[in-house]
Amino acid sequence: MNKKVVTLAGVALTAMSLAACGNSGKNKASGDLNVTLKANPVTLDPAKTIETPSTSMQDQAFEGLYKYDKNYKVVLGEAASQPTVTNDGKTWTFNLKKGLKWSNGDEVTAQDYVASMRHWADPKTKSQAADKVANLENYDQVAKGTAPTSSLGVKALGKYKVQFNFAKKQPSVNVRNSFAADLKPVNHKVLAKEGSKYGSSSAKAVYNGPFKVTNWNGGSDDEWSYVKNEHYYGKKNVHMKKVNVQVTKDNNTAQNLFKSGKVQETSVTADYVKGNKGNKELHTSLKATQYYLYFNGKNELTKNENFRQAVNYAFNTNQLAKKVLQDGSVGATGWVPQGDMKNPKTGEDFAKEAGHLQKQDKQKAQDYWKAAQKDLGKNNMTLNLLADNTDDQKQVAEYLQSTLQKQFKGLKVEVTTLPHAQHVSRDFAGKFELNLTDWNSSVPDASDFLSLLKTGNKVNFTNNTDEKLDNLLNEANDGTKSASDRYKLLQQANKQVHTNADGVPLYTAAQAHLVSKHVTGLNYGPFNKVAQYQYAQWKK
Repeated sequence: MNKKVVTLAGVALTAMSLAACGNSGKNKASGDLNVTLKANPVTLDPAKTIETPSTSMQDQAFEGLYKYDKNYKVVLGEAASQPTVTNDGKTWTFNLKKGLKWSNGDEVTAQDYVASMRHWADPKTKSQAADKVANLENYDQVAKGTAPTSSLGVKALGKYKVQFNFAKKQPSVNVRNSFAADLKPVNHKVLAKEGSKYGSSSAKAVYNGPFKVTNWNGGSDDEWSYVKNEHYYGKKNVHMKKVNVQVTKDNNTAQNLFKSGKVQETSVTADYVKGNKGNKELHTSLKATQYYLYFNGKNELTKNENFRQAVNYAFNTNQLAKKVLQDGSVGATGWVPQGDMKNPKTGEDFAKEAGHLQKQDKQKAQDYWKAAQKDLGKNNMTLNLLADNTDDQKQVAEYLQSTLQKQFKGLKVEVTTLPHAQHVSRDFAGKFELNLTDWNSSVPDASDFLSLLKTGNKVNFTNNTDEKLDNLLNEANDGTKSASDRYKLLQQANKQVHTNADGVPLYTAAQAHLVSKHVTGLNYGPFNKVAQYQYAQWKK
């Protein structure tokens, strides 16, 4: 124990000494911006993207009908004006800006949006994020392969007019956020040419956003670049000609790169944040990202409800956030993080109004553990915990391992850490017993988090089914409820999630970045994964 304390103190001291030096990069009016990313992206195909690194890469290179401005407010993107909404909120018709082009010079047309939505829903795509277009009319039939993709609720009414027909009335905030954050078009000609290989490398996609991605050859690449897209309609406001990206999983390496001026932006965690307090180049804020411990519903031990309940009562989430992460993250009080949704009548925060649903209770944990041992007829059991191989996730996994083994006599927890892309692959294959995973929301709505455990959701890695939760979510989202009635139903669904204990909410993640004093325009918002480099500038 003492050795651990000395080691952390040494790390913190190193962090403070580096922080004092600051970024030594030269203040120049032009040149490449160099940045880091914590994990390797998997794909440039928006329809196949389910993890943060890929989204981070795509956010620089694609733009939807809406986008985020430099202050992370949703504004018009490729849409020429606000849509015409008819059919009791179920039909949305957009006109595109004229003169929009892809990075290869092709025009951006309504057919590109049609092709993109159909690509998401097509079962041949095997999209792990297809639920993001699930609100479109006829989605269920298309996704099951019982109806052609042409029947999906999207169509081109002309070269520059696209119409979306939803199965139910859609709240305007959800539509705007979905198009800003997720629903990007694809060049329908390039998609048809590349087929299943679309987006597997930077050469197998074209871009309609501020930058083109270059020199990215797939999920194992640690370096690539964003090059200013000269065909982008807003290119006059894109100041960086090139942004070079380096995957850096290690905090020490990241901070050394920053200190030496080799990178001008990097993310840091744990003691490196603590050591940089007072440093004006450190920027911290909470994200709309919640971390969970998932149980595999097909494993003999983790599908046992008494065991799941035992683990739910085992952790002090505040201790995890404050003593292990130390980066501004906060312990989870429930399945839905604070700052996500507000009561439409009172403005009260959803999570605060729900109360402290995730509490440590060592006695209850012991009682449930003994009951689980009795259920299974075993006193000694071994489980494997799957996590990313980044510094912060290794630390969290070690905390979970230590806590479980200390509290539950006879339980041994082994930890497997993998590169992010391999971890995601194991998630969807169901090859885990305990799983440290997260969800990053792009919509300020509790349903986005609660639906993680809905039957049929492709990211319901637990494989468990709860008919009561399904019914509550279906009723809340059937398009017939007032905002207040819907909010009440979501609160009921929230309590039901905790009744089942299919997973353990651990913490709401913070993001901490070191940004060079020579760079301006890099801002960070809760519903975005990375800064938008189109707004970055060298200070003069």
